Amino acid sequence: MTPQELRALCLSFNAAVEDFPFNPETSVFKVLGKMFALTGLDARPLTVNLKCDPEDAIRLRTAHPGLIVPGWHMNKRHWNTVTADGSLPDRLVRELVEDSYDLVVAGLPRAERLRLDRP
Repeated sequence: MTPQELRALCLSFNAAVEDFPFNPETSVFKVLGKMFALTGLDARPLTVNLKCDPEDAIRLRTAHPGLIVPGWHMNKRHWNTVTADGSLPDRLVRELVEDSYDLVVAGLPRAERLRLDRP
C-alpha cells in the first residue's frame, strides 16, 4: 500500500477528515473529531496506528509478529501499529483501517452516529 492509497482509504469513510494536530509530518484521520488512524505518510516503513478491539489486537499481534505491534505512543490495549508497506496483504490493512473507523463510530453518541447515516 502506498502512502497515497492509505490517505485515500482513510478519507473514503463518511465524514472522515485529515488533521495535523501534532506536526506537519503526522497525519491524523478523524471522524467527527475522534481519531481512528495516525500515520507519518513519509515514514519508511509506512506504518499506521489503528484502534482495535483488545482481544483482536492480541490475536493480530500473535499472528503477525513485528508487523502488527502494540500502538506506538498509544493505549497499548486498544491500539496497534500496523506496517502498511506491503509486508501484510493490502486487504488485511484495509480491513483493519475500516475496523478502526467502525470502532470509533460505535463509540460516538447516538445522535452523532445517526448524523453519519444520513445521506
